[in-house]
Amino acid sequence: MELIIDLPESKFNLPTLEAKTTCYNYFFQNFMNINKPCIIRNITDGWESSKNWVKDGKPDFEYLTNKYGDCSVTVYKCNEKYFNSQKTFPSSFSDYIKYWKEFNRETQTLNYLKDWHLKLQHPEDNFYNVPVFFASDWLNEFLVDSQEDDYRFVYMGPQNTWLNELFSEKVKIYIHCFRTPFHSDVFSSFSWSANVCGQKRWLFFPPGEENRFRDNLNNLPFDVGPHVEGSNCIEIIQNPGEAVFVPSCWYHQVYNLEDTISINHNWINGCNIHFVWKALRENLLLVKKEIEDCKEMPNFIEHCQVMLKASFGMDYLRFYDMLKYVASKRILALRSKEKITLFNGHIVGVNHMIFDLQAIQQVLSLFSISEEVLRLEHFKNVNPSPVNLSEDLEKSLRGFCK
Repeated sequence: MELIIDLPESKFNLPTLEAKTTCYNYFFQNFMNINKPCIIRNITDGWESSKNWVKDGKPDFEYLTNKYGDCSVTVYKCNEKYFNSQKTFPSSFSDYIKYWKEFNRETQTLNYLKDWHLKLQHPEDNFYNVPVFFASDWLNEFLVDSQEDDYRFVYMGPQNTWLNELFSEKVKIYIHCFRTPFHSDVFSSFSWSANVCGQKRWLFFPPGEENRFRDNLNNLPFDVGPHVEGSNCIEIIQNPGEAVFVPSCWYHQVYNLEDTISINHNWINGCNIHFVWKALRENLLLVKKEIEDCKEMPNFIEHCQVMLKASFGMDYLRFYDMLKYVASKRILALRSKEKITLFNGHIVGVNHMIFDLQAIQQVLSLFSISEEVLRLEHFKNVNPSPVNLSEDLEKSLRGFCK
């Protein structure tokens, strides 16, 4: 049985599900597969981080320092813009906790610990479990199995009292508080963010709504807060134990209302791989336009791929590596009638594997005939080639779907 809680206040207008009473198929059909955001309550029940990192509803600084004090972390200066992000500096975790404990909003710059790859650094540390709703995660499946980087993060940062005092006012409440830049997630991926403790305020915008905020040079504002009046903005408050599901291409901005710790993933799967492919193509076109005066240079298309990876975080080669890995793994499992076990023991069923392969085949049919794939030297030698993999997938699916 699925339980949806309707929250009456207008600013709480995302569907809210209960983790214990909502099945995966319901979430898949009604949210992930149609790219619709939601909140899932009580998602952190049973997490070690919920038990050990929190004391009386607040971060347990003593426990955290004793366990992770020697870790190296990246800290963001919230009030110092750097391109479309914020300035950063390296720190030990213990030094950041010391700063946090002593933080004074009147005299200190607000700093935030962000993008901490804690699970990658300590794979044996089971401080959280990937909820079943988010287990179909090609990106981290590919990267973790390859023993490479990941897109699993811990965020931590202080409450900003000034923000709370003026929360009811609509003017200039955004200036001196932790906030993410106005953005959509990397690669046009999905993301999920679960609060271990604390409270956040989110501003959500459906795909395309961000364009109303672009300036004459097509740039988006760093802080969308002062401009939301009259826009199609969805505003929510995220409480402890709740996860927010952020669909592809939904621009958003997040503010801390209390001392907050959250665990976050960016991820890709069969429901949004077409968004990722579209974003990859569009970002390549931007790169080509940026350096079009160099288009006669030798290896121009290879150079564009280098720039694409630097600006977008992924190039055509890496995109294909991920598709090839996921497709090969699922074809092998279907042929051998073996199970695929993902994070925290979640099993990929036969129908889900077929869905994954169909999504990959649809993208590969376009990818394999794109100009870059036909011209790049890499794809002339890779085995299997995109064309061959696409054809193999098509044949395999005919057999699996009989």
